Amino acid sequence: MKKIILALAFSGIILAGCGTGDAAKDSGSTKENPVKITAVGSTALQPLVDAAQESYTQNHPNVQISVQGGGSGTGLSQVENGSVEIGNSDVFAEEKEGVDASKLVDHKVAVVGFVPVVNKDVGVKNITKQQLIDIFTGKLKNWKELDGKDEAIQVINRASGSGTRASFEKWGLDGKESIQSQEQDSSGTVKKIVAQTPGAISYLALSYVDDSLQTLQLDGVTANAKSITTNEWPIWSYEHMYTKGEPEKALADFLKFMTSDEVQSGPVKELGYLPITSMKVERAADGTVK
Repeated sequence: MKKIILALAFSGIILAGCGTGDAAKDSGSTKENPVKITAVGSTALQPLVDAAQESYTQNHPNVQISVQGGGSGTGLSQVENGSVEIGNSDVFAEEKEGVDASKLVDHKVAVVGFVPVVNKDVGVKNITKQQLIDIFTGKLKNWKELDGKDEAIQVINRASGSGTRASFEKWGLDGKESIQSQEQDSSGTVKKIVAQTPGAISYLALSYVDDSLQTLQLDGVTANAKSITTNEWPIWSYEHMYTKGEPEKALADFLKFMTSDEVQSGPVKELGYLPITSMKVERAADGTVK
């Protein structure tokens, strides 16, 4: 009788272990031999992925997730060549020259709005979209031309591989290229420089904006959740997490977690992003909005 009881108990332990349904455990990983996932690319998306991975790995100690910046172009090229498991991007892979989008699978996890930001001393809060274009193409050179302070306009740009820059130039500057100016790889660095540099202007994801900066309205429209969801504020993009082929096991499980209610109702909103489901319009890779 004792042998029968022990046998049944042992069988129960085995069945309980098999019933976890944990994708990472299915891969044979353990805390001592974890699954490692690296996500590289968009610094606009980085805070969200960072927050999500902290929550995910607390409940999945057999998975390690490293989140790095470098820009959307870097993320897309590295996931395509197999260097990383996830390429974070502010733009569709189809928009990036040199990237074979047919090899990649798109996982949209949020929407982000981008907004022009200036040093708080410039004395300007609202400009037209044409004036924004004129600033970044070098036609306007002093804030007094916009009824602001008599101070030279200092344009701070993102690097050429940045998805934030690509999105801003496409939707904020109507496809025109910015003048040559100081360039920075990181949204965090841009934020710090604009806050500390008299006359400075740049652009950031709303998730990076705080009271150290002055945001600009365009034609009287403020960048916020309401104006973005209706496309009244057009400077926004999807936040993509690309994989090379269909993800499996722990990787698929983490990407599913990114679109879960826990993340979409928590970090997505808390960090200034918009849930995918909140959008009232849909934008295709070719820019068509419906």
